[in-house]
Order: sequence, then C-alpha cells, then structure tokens
Amino acid sequence: MSTPLPGELDVAGDLLALLRDTTTEPRPDIQLEALTLAVAADLPVLLWGEPGIGKTAALTQLAASLDLPLTTVIASVHEPSDFAGLPVVGDDPAEQGVPMAPPDWAVRLVRAGRGLLFLDELSTAPPAVQAALLRLVLERRIGALQLPSDVRIVAAANPRSSAADGWELSPPLANRFVHLRWTHDHDVVVRGLGGTWPVATLPRLDPQLLPGAVDFARRAVCGLLAARAGLVHRLPSNEARQGGPWPSPRSWEMALRLIAFATAAGSSRDVLSLLVRGTVGDGPGLELLASLDRLDLPDPETLLADPAGAVLPERGDLRQAVLDGVVRAVRERPEKSRWDAAWALLVRAMETGAPDLVVVPATTLASLRQEEWDVPASIDRLAGAVSLSRRADRAAERTAVRAESAARAGR
Repeated sequence: MSTPLPGELDVAGDLLALLRDTTTEPRPDIQLEALTLAVAADLPVLLWGEPGIGKTAALTQLAASLDLPLTTVIASVHEPSDFAGLPVVGDDPAEQGVPMAPPDWAVRLVRAGRGLLFLDELSTAPPAVQAALLRLVLERRIGALQLPSDVRIVAAANPRSSAADGWELSPPLANRFVHLRWTHDHDVVVRGLGGTWPVATLPRLDPQLLPGAVDFARRAVCGLLAARAGLVHRLPSNEARQGGPWPSPRSWEMALRLIAFATAAGSSRDVLSLLVRGTVGDGPGLELLASLDRLDLPDPETLLADPAGAVLPERGDLRQAVLDGVVRAVRERPEKSRWDAAWALLVRAMETGAPDLVVVPATTLASLRQEEWDVPASIDRLAGAVSLSRRADRAAERTAVRAESAARAGR
C-alpha cells in the first residue's frame, strides 16, 4: 500500500476544513431556547436522547455561540476520585491535613474563569461515580477547588435501554438537574447538513420586569404548594422515574427560578412547559402551569369597572374561567351597576370569541336579577346565541338517542 504524500494530506485537510465551515441563523427552536434559558439561570441541565441524536453537537454549537470554552468530560471513563479529588500527602499530614487535588480539566476551568462543562455519557457512569458527582453538580466543588461562578454545567445521557452498560441515575443526582428530552427536528437536521445550524443566544431579560417576574414566580409556586402540600416532596416509587425529574424542595426552587427567568425573558409557554416539567415532573409540572394560567387571568373587579375596554384571554378555557369569575364576583356583591357591567362584558365576549362560551355565565347571571332591576338592552344581543346553543344541545341529544336506538335494534 502506498504511503500518502504530504501534499495529499494537505488537500484532505482542506476538504475537512470546508466540511466544518458552517454558518448559523436565527430560528425558533424551543429545545434550544429552553436549554439556553436554563444555562442563563445557572442551573445544571441534563439532555436525554438516543445515541446520535445530536446532543454533543448541540452543546458544541452552544459553547461557540456563547463564546464559552468547552470542557468535555466523559463521566463513565473516570474514577470517583477524579471528581472527589485525589489525596495529596504533604510534609506534615497531622498538621496540614491531606488536601484533595483536583484534576487538570478543573484547574483549566478555574484559570479561564468561565466555561461550559459538558459531562457526557452520564447514564453509563456507575453508582460510585454518580455519588462523587453530587458535590460537583450542586456546589461546583472538585476536591479543594471551587469552580468559578461563570462556569455552567450541562450533561447528556442515553436512556438505559440504549446506553452501553447503562445505569439508572441515582435519585440524589437526578434531582439536581433540569431534565430536557432532546429530539431531532427534521428541518433543522437537513439545513444543518447543508451548512446552516440554528444559533443559540442567551435570553434577553427585561430589567424592568425583574421584580415582577420574581413576585410572579413566588406566588405561582407558593400558591400551588400551599394548596397541594403533598407535592412538596414526592419521591417516585419506580426506580426508572427516580432517575428523572421529581418534586422536592430543591427542584421546586429550580422551577421558581426558571419561571422568573422565563417571565423576564418573555419566553413562550412551550418553552416554560419543557423546563417546568423537566424539573418537577410531568404531573406536578402541569399543575404548576395551570396555576400560572390562573395567575395571568385578569381581575374580575377590573373587568367590571371597564367592560368596554376589557381584554379577554384568547384560549377558550381561560376565557370561560374569566367569565365565570365575573359572574361569581357579582353574586358575592350584587349591585345593579355591577350586574349591568357583567352583561356588557358577556356581549363583548360573544363579539370577540366563541358565542357558546357565554351560555352558562349568561344563564347564571340572569338568575341573579333582583325584582327592581330593569333588564338591560344588551340581553337581547345575547338571546340569539343562548337560544341557538340550547337548540344545538337539544339536537345533539336527539341524535344521541336515535343512535342508541339504532344500535339496540341492530343487536
């Protein structure tokens, strides 16, 4: 076999350089936005995904976009002492003790003062190594060395079913991470292979929104936990679930921080959903999201004070909740002016959304009328919608009865 000439290797190097020459573009990507938001919030993130899905490539691109030196550590090929520190015996151990020397990569991070620490193959690390990682992930300490505050930690893992000699994550280690399911986007992969990848940018936090964002996050989390004490700490009984997100005081604190950051950054609900469910789990996370929706609802008293200028939610379930709240407020303090304002608000709701949403509130509001109250003219504008809805309900009932009768006859 002939030995390649230096010139041929140079040409091969040029070709490889061209293949590595890619550009980036702004592109909506809720996975990437959730990752960068958690990184900005200085929370450890764990990316879960099948092998070859692009987790390592995403972290490499993230580090380049944020101009952070990337340090990759394959957790499964290290010993516990690599993370806990190696004992170094000095001149007088009885007097000076035995310090724990950090590994070289940790020293480089401290010298740089900033960076992105990527802990890869976390699910193939044996339990002893996972235990040694606890202090690194939570306290950012390796032996006697404290990592700088500008070092961010992101890890990656494959599900146990597709990991080589995989282990379930221990509950203490799993509870220290924000868990994000990493999947591939067909369009992103195609454009990326064509040379253009989505750019990762840190979220822009509005300084004027910071106090309100913190207050909003605290009210949401504390309000939910005050009503649902059982959610404060709930360790799953299933071993596999213990290695994922689950609620604890630590993970609720992380969720609170993520809500504050997402609120100050104006992040979408989809991004917030990924982060919250990846911190406290799907069930508690969905309850928290519902709690956030209720906090966002306008005050019924504000709507009654100015029904003509009221801004109602677009989502049908939230709009229904608002209208029910307005009727409930009138019931609690029945006054003619408030009753009239509620009718005006129902008219506005019918004109700007689905008419069937006003049927139940209108029926309830009508039952609150006192004898001396004149019927407002606005009721006539609602009569058609209420009547049409009732006719539709009766028609649906007749159709259901006929279908049931036909089914019985065919037996």
